[in-house]
Amino acid sequence: MNTKTRATVADLYAVEGKAELVDGELVPMCATGFAPAYAAGRIFGSLQRYEDEIGGGVALPDNTGFLVDLPRRQSFSPDVAFYTGPATGMKFLNGAPVFAVEVRSDGDYGPAAERALAAKRADYFAAGTAVVWDVDLLSPVVVRVYRAATPDAPVIYRRGEQADAEPAVPGWTMPVASLFRRINPTTGD
Repeated sequence: MNTKTRATVADLYAVEGKAELVDGELVPMCATGFAPAYAAGRIFGSLQRYEDEIGGGVALPDNTGFLVDLPRRQSFSPDVAFYTGPATGMKFLNGAPVFAVEVRSDGDYGPAAERALAAKRADYFAAGTAVVWDVDLLSPVVVRVYRAATPDAPVIYRRGEQADAEPAVPGWTMPVASLFRRINPTTGD
């Protein structure tokens, strides 16, 4: 008999730090290192410029909470997001972002991590996200762009290429190499 109490959105608000509500449990998310934080910051900055110039939504940084109503997931907290729904003041946003970015940290490698990332992408798409980026700074395949219309056929972007988030963020692109600008300053990457 399972007597464990399911966590709620109220419990999520009380968490110090970053967490998501999955299968009725609070799933804490660790702080990240320099390279993933830098890459996420570069993506966020690029999306902010798009927001300022084009509009159509808001760029949001790490630790933003998005409430969803899925059978196994009640929230997301992507590393970067673009959101087109209504503002909610000081509360978590209602619904999924149209574009979500997950930048891999040290613990995001191996078979179990790949399964978890795939499950999270499926949840994003079920909640209404149109595009999810999987950013892998340790691979020559740096950005995998998954789209809801073709969730099992990511578009691959490498250094020297411009990654996009079509159709979620129309016309926005960013150079993959810019994710590395300060990570390896001796090579200029």
